[in-house]
Amino acid sequence: GPGGGAPLENANPLIYRRSGERPVTAQEEDDDLPDAIDDREIFDLIRSINDPEHPLTLEELNVVEQVRVKVNDAESTVAVEFTPTIPHCSMATLIGLSIKVKLIRSLPERFKLDVHITPGTHASEHAVNKQLADKERVAAALENSHLLEVVNQCLSART
Repeated sequence: GPGGGAPLENANPLIYRRSGERPVTAQEEDDDLPDAIDDREIFDLIRSINDPEHPLTLEELNVVEQVRVKVNDAESTVAVEFTPTIPHCSMATLIGLSIKVKLIRSLPERFKLDVHITPGTHASEHAVNKQLADKERVAAALENSHLLEVVNQCLSART
């Protein structure tokens, strides 16, 4: 994990039950119908992101929940609120970055992404949100090979 043997910040997190896979509707199967991107589809993209500290997903830690995902396909906007497991979580920026990168890689370019901390759940909420909203800062972070490696680990499928 991060920090080479540092104690976990939240050693015994609560683990939440994963929601089931979503049944595919006939409308989604029909290639002639435009397939609008909805909240559930975005949630399905981010629910399996790995937590940087635990062998658990963001969904299992309740860091992301479907009710905190808001999509407006017509206006090409996606907003995701995420809730760090503890108010002083130093991983908050990294988690937000992982969510953002997953969505950048998965969605058409027309989408404007807003990834932010659930209000009132983190000590440095405004600073973290400012970093995540700053395109240049996000781009610079992803040019940092160590950081990119950590992000890619969060996004890799568990074996």
